[in-house]
Amino acid sequence: MTFAAYVELVKGALFMFRDDRLKLSGWIVLSAVLVACGGLAADNQAAKSVKRIAEQAVDNQVFVEGGTFELGDVGRPNGSPYVVLTDHARPTVEVKVDGYSISRYETTWGEMEVYYADVGRAHLYEDEFTVSKYLKASDDPLSPYYYRKPARVPNYGEAERYCAWLAEQSGLPFALPTEAQWEFAARSRGRNVPYATNTGKEDNDTYLQRPKEYIDPSVRPSGNMLSHSSLVMERRPVGTYPPNPLGLYDMTGNVGEWTQDWFQKDYYKHAPFDNPRGPVEPVNPDKPEKTVRDWAGKGGGFGGGGTVFARSGVHVDAPGTGFRCVVNHPEPIN
Repeated sequence: MTFAAYVELVKGALFMFRDDRLKLSGWIVLSAVLVACGGLAADNQAAKSVKRIAEQAVDNQVFVEGGTFELGDVGRPNGSPYVVLTDHARPTVEVKVDGYSISRYETTWGEMEVYYADVGRAHLYEDEFTVSKYLKASDDPLSPYYYRKPARVPNYGEAERYCAWLAEQSGLPFALPTEAQWEFAARSRGRNVPYATNTGKEDNDTYLQRPKEYIDPSVRPSGNMLSHSSLVMERRPVGTYPPNPLGLYDMTGNVGEWTQDWFQKDYYKHAPFDNPRGPVEPVNPDKPEKTVRDWAGKGGGFGGGGTVFARSGVHVDAPGTGFRCVVNHPEPIN
């Protein structure tokens, strides 16, 4: 029965009773019905939002045919490395990854808002000043928390839980990408390109650059990527810049991205050939770190840090990193 039908039913019952006490009882019943129907309506709307996000996540998956490639900093044509401040991305190692799908977009503030509401975890961070800002979402396109802009999460755990939540809602094996999956996709199935842009080169948007760090977000974008300090929350909506040849957006720039691998500086020396997934446990249990990719998204453009090869560890409890999910299925899912 619809909400309107409930109201009309109770109104009819009230009309039949002349006694004031019965009228009072009727109004109490009507109030209860109104509250119950309001709750049902809210629950129904929340369920629709969850379904919409899950269907959208499936629709946004881009299939990546598996193959072999050189994981790591393959170097410039003259043999010099792209990343010169660390040797985390060397030596390169040949690896094979099975077919999978990966989201064409980074996860947004709006998607995270629906997730937090459904699982009821937002209250865990609301009293933490340095973390609560990562729970916001806004309908205002001029806000840094505009729902279509890439989200940053309070910690690694919420990124992992979000992908698991999508798996529960969709029945598909959603997860965070492995480091090898992330780089294979960013390089359009392992091409020798330093940036995951439409050209493989960097043409950084002047948006947010000094001395205009806080210019009007409605200013039209330029270039093919956005790299700026992670201390500035403002970013462009996902899909603003051209995708890489595989059809993936912002794998260079906007925000840095979690992968599921524990971080190990010299992991490439030990990585297996088949579907490497990083160390089985944190290298330092007192400082557990997961591997973050796309340091251009954290503003790390110096010394090759903005290239697709840059990799480093971030503590699992550290806020401020974004992510995208994959579906581990060897065939296209959409």
